[in-house]
Amino acid sequence: MSATRDDRARDDRAGVDRAGVDRRTVAKSAAALAGLLLLDGTRTAQARTAGGVTVRLPAPTGPHRLGVTTLHLVDRHRRDPWDSAIPVREVMVTVFYPAGAVAGFPVAPQMTADAAASFLETGHRVRRELPETGVNWAATVTHAHAGAPARPVPRPVLLYSPGGGDPRTLGTGTAEELASHGYVVVTIDHPGDAGEVDFPGATAYREKVRQTVFRGDPRPHADFFRTAIETRVADTRFVLDRLESLAAGRNPDAAGRALPKHLGRALDLRRVGAYGHSAGGTTVAAALYEDRRIDAAVTMEGYLDHTPAVPGRAGELFPIAEHGADRPLLLLGSGDFSDRQALERSWAPVLARSRGRAHRRVLDGAAHWVFSDYAATAPQLQTAGLMSAEARTALVGKLAPRTSIPAVRGAVRAFFDRHLRVC
Repeated sequence: MSATRDDRARDDRAGVDRAGVDRRTVAKSAAALAGLLLLDGTRTAQARTAGGVTVRLPAPTGPHRLGVTTLHLVDRHRRDPWDSAIPVREVMVTVFYPAGAVAGFPVAPQMTADAAASFLETGHRVRRELPETGVNWAATVTHAHAGAPARPVPRPVLLYSPGGGDPRTLGTGTAEELASHGYVVVTIDHPGDAGEVDFPGATAYREKVRQTVFRGDPRPHADFFRTAIETRVADTRFVLDRLESLAAGRNPDAAGRALPKHLGRALDLRRVGAYGHSAGGTTVAAALYEDRRIDAAVTMEGYLDHTPAVPGRAGELFPIAEHGADRPLLLLGSGDFSDRQALERSWAPVLARSRGRAHRRVLDGAAHWVFSDYAATAPQLQTAGLMSAEARTALVGKLAPRTSIPAVRGAVRAFFDRHLRVC
């Protein structure tokens, strides 16, 4: 990651690499990845089955075993912005948390069978680099046990918002890493925007799986982008409301499905962070400005301005860029991001106006989707012959996952460790 000369000098004295991550942390994380992922471009752990190639996610490096559950949340005070026939706003979230005993609780898949079938259809449409066939997305498993009891110890809470058109499941690797180190991580789907959302039961939507309305990048379309970000910020704040209800002993799930034991007791809502990628990065930065309950945020290559009226010019700044951040904000970027100049036009103001509370890091040799699970899966797809080298480079860059994954994980975790004081 890039840094100023003074930053590098301080980092050298502190034992920190250019990613802003302690070198010992990177070494430990890389060791945990060995044997599981394609680390050097020649070895892979994916398997071929009748359903296609199965890709694997990197193992978390923390000391905690993981539990996971999903919540179907309904906001009856908002209409759905993407479908006028839906009178409420429905949101799906996944909660990863440090677990107690996990025996007898199955390991959860990354995607449900219905979501995986939909992703096979929509993934290539949203991300042209992805193969149209040949991948068994339903076979990829997490490292978290569905429904396992939570450890009844209050933990800092982190909210995650994915990239535009992406489902929350594509942020599983980083979420598991953070949870394994003592956080409760809540990944949020934004229906209508997300690639696909699989609802567990009755829904106001007409079908069980809701697909994205996007047909490409929403950023060039001013109305789409504004609606997406406003909706995402409102979703994020609503999820935080429902977590408060959960911490107070109530069940916020729309169908009242059983919750993992002690889940509410694991939430310390006095310590809340948010992180997001691309449109999700925009979302969490905007939410940091709007909602005082959020103590710190990481935006991974999220624009901090609206779509410019004239291409190549600056757009209307979000308030956090116009006025600066008054709480910690980390801006993470990739060295090979194709739209870096436009991103810089919105990042420069917040860096200049935040009185040292905003900082920037750039991961050299990486591209935009390195901040998602594609950092792990794209190299495996390339080795399996399902993705070209050019497509892999366009998606996540040339940087090997043995370097990129620990760097991204380490930067996000070090930031929240510093500002939320996890113990």
